[in-house]
Amino acid sequence: MNRETLCVRGTWRFDSATGAVSVPVYQSAAFRHPGVGETTGFDYSRSANPTRSILEETVALLEGARYGLAFSSGMGAVSAMIKLFPPPSSGGVSHLVMSGDLYGGTYRLFHEYYARYGYAFSWVDTSDLSQVEAALGPSTRAIFIETPSNPMMKVTDIGACAELIHRRGGSLVVDNTFLTPYFQNPLDRGADFVIHSGTKYLSGHNDTLAGFIVHSREDAAVPLREAQKSEGACLSPFDSWLTLRGIKTLALRMEKHQRNGALAAEWLRNHPQVERVFYTGLADHPQAALSAAQARGHNGMVSFYVRDRALVDRILRRVKLILFAESLGGAESLITFPLVQTHGAIPEDLRLAAGVNDRLLRLSAGIEDGADIIADLDQALG
Repeated sequence: MNRETLCVRGTWRFDSATGAVSVPVYQSAAFRHPGVGETTGFDYSRSANPTRSILEETVALLEGARYGLAFSSGMGAVSAMIKLFPPPSSGGVSHLVMSGDLYGGTYRLFHEYYARYGYAFSWVDTSDLSQVEAALGPSTRAIFIETPSNPMMKVTDIGACAELIHRRGGSLVVDNTFLTPYFQNPLDRGADFVIHSGTKYLSGHNDTLAGFIVHSREDAAVPLREAQKSEGACLSPFDSWLTLRGIKTLALRMEKHQRNGALAAEWLRNHPQVERVFYTGLADHPQAALSAAQARGHNGMVSFYVRDRALVDRILRRVKLILFAESLGGAESLITFPLVQTHGAIPEDLRLAAGVNDRLLRLSAGIEDGADIIADLDQALG
């Protein structure tokens, strides 16, 4: 089946007992055992829940993976992921190379928490392979990339990064939130693990939090499942159902997000108050050829510099259809000020080096009529 059909149908056909075509919400904490030492496969919902299991299988299917794990947020997935790279028992460190403009919450989690326990991190522009290679060292266990990156829309060569880290016996982790498995499948290009903030495009309606890890590594299957169960950051049955419902329209939504993103990017780049636009679908994007080679499309994410800092406040106060809010990937168009929202936890020197300054705005173009989005930007920029 093609991707569109897989999004709609996933691994579920119908309930054999009732014929229900929608996945039931198994809102149960505990499950009855037939007898001592016997199980239906479900004992306690923190370990496994039927609704969550169907979602995990569906996301794994879309990514071409053997295993999928659903968490209560994207950060829950990232936290479980890092457990695969523990520091040596002798007191050494586990070093990870990270995309320089990675989501600020990931920076906060790693530096304010995991750095206490023997982890070290290097933040580089992973779209520049020479910087990635220079950052690798004897204790490097993984490269962790966002591609496209948030919010600067830099594209990193997945296959090249996989080759670099595999030579050293390490792993490549790719955050695929921005393109989803509809437009990009990092495992096919050599990645070991894929992370998603399912809150965003996968769920698609700004109404639930979710996170995913998908992979095909037999050696990681049990450790990751144990981390999910032991830490308890598993996705609830109802949120699992909401995400499954969102995925049914993923193909339709991503095509519309892409059209509206391209429309907004082209309009913004011609506006006299806009200095520069960052969108992977622009022909003059620095990694346009790479993007075309490793992805099947784009999204609705457009970042841009305005020429004057005062314009930021004016735009955020004047938008009407577009909402000034911190998330992305939902049906509604949202605009974000990364400096104080998504990347506020990152030190100033790293933020500025990545390009996140006080004139940067990030638009998540929703699925409204594109002309209405442009009209709102037009009146807000004035």
